Amino acid sequence: EVQLQASGGGLVQAGGSLTLSCAVSGLSFDDYAIAWFRQAPGKEREGISCISRKYDSTYHIQSVRGRFKISIDNAKNTVYLQMNSLKPDDTAVYYCAARSLGAGLNYRYWGRGTQVTVSS
Repeated sequence: EVQLQASGGGLVQAGGSLTLSCAVSGLSFDDYAIAWFRQAPGKEREGISCISRKYDSTYHIQSVRGRFKISIDNAKNTVYLQMNSLKPDDTAVYYCAARSLGAGLNYRYWGRGTQVTVSS
């Protein structure tokens, strides 16, 4: 059974930092890419960061580039999202998801969200 469990959200002041964790089980990082998405109130869900261990690649959307960093701890089967210089606009529910490397952009497996709130 594939499971993704996101954690690490919380309340932080603008300019602060948080690290989100996505504990993954039931799949191999050699076969799947892992991404972080977020959904702010009244807005559509957006993908913000993605990582592939197989291709040794990462991607961040422009609005978080230079502030967020996605990484994998192979020993812990965990994907992290280090978030620095947080802004109130980063307030959202954050989700991690997995897609097969052969399945285009179809994210099949999702974890429950973790709330990030950035106060001004």
